[in-house]
Amino acid sequence: MNARPGLPPLHLLLALAVMAVCGTNFVVIKLALAHLPPLTLATLRFALAFLPLALFIKRPAVPLKNLATYGVLIGAGQFGLLFTAMRADITPGLASLVVQVQVFMTIGLSMRLTGEKIAPYQIAAMALAVAGLGTIAWHTDGSATPLGLLLVVGAALSWALGNMTARAAGPVPMLNYVVWSSVFAVPPLFAMALLTEGWPAIVAGVAAADAKTWAAVVWQSVGNTMFGYAAWGWLLSQHPSATVAPMALLVPVFGLGSSALLLGEPLQWWKILAFALVMAGLSLGVLWPRFMAKPRA
Repeated sequence: MNARPGLPPLHLLLALAVMAVCGTNFVVIKLALAHLPPLTLATLRFALAFLPLALFIKRPAVPLKNLATYGVLIGAGQFGLLFTAMRADITPGLASLVVQVQVFMTIGLSMRLTGEKIAPYQIAAMALAVAGLGTIAWHTDGSATPLGLLLVVGAALSWALGNMTARAAGPVPMLNYVVWSSVFAVPPLFAMALLTEGWPAIVAGVAAADAKTWAAVVWQSVGNTMFGYAAWGWLLSQHPSATVAPMALLVPVFGLGSSALLLGEPLQWWKILAFALVMAGLSLGVLWPRFMAKPRA
């Protein structure tokens, strides 16, 4: 694991790219849910993440239990719950915000399991970011139901537990890890789809899907799962959680921004203020270690 404070420039750029993909993905999810039932969409996402790429890359040298745990947590846990909530119980922008409680869950779990310490500047950075998230939450205007919030918080917990599982796998090729773990997400997702959505709804959703819907499904598999989660897992394997996890606070910035641009959601003054607070927190968390590491005159 990298012992230097903060993220190196190339790692920082990679983290920003991952956050852009993950943030705009909430709009993509909403487009796909126009035709496909949520658990059916999740099943297709992870099925396409596994095949055909698994035919060309090797299974990583980690225990099957670890792969299965990650696949179930991220597939059935995070995205099964998130897609279900986004069908009718929470807006894309707000979902991109609420799911970021995983940042604090990840850091808390890491502290408990590995003994990592949080530096004072990281506490200050998270306080600024939380102020931004709180500003958004205060102005939600009833755009989420209690069930929707509960489901997304459950998705966040699954994400945090998945982060810990990926770290426990050690330094493995993360693309291989994400692809081969995806196969373990498919059976529970498909079983839940059959149980809660029913075979007729699954068939009707697939039949009604148009080119935009299938493009959204492919983006879920290639852009978000293969690139996003492989890169995110690799960053977590190289740096302490308290350094990497706060970057995920950029997701609601991209999520709310893309929702405003592509779905016509209003971008009020308080959202701009929240963006500024989140960015200030991230800037402090990312740049402060590098500033302190500079040689003193």
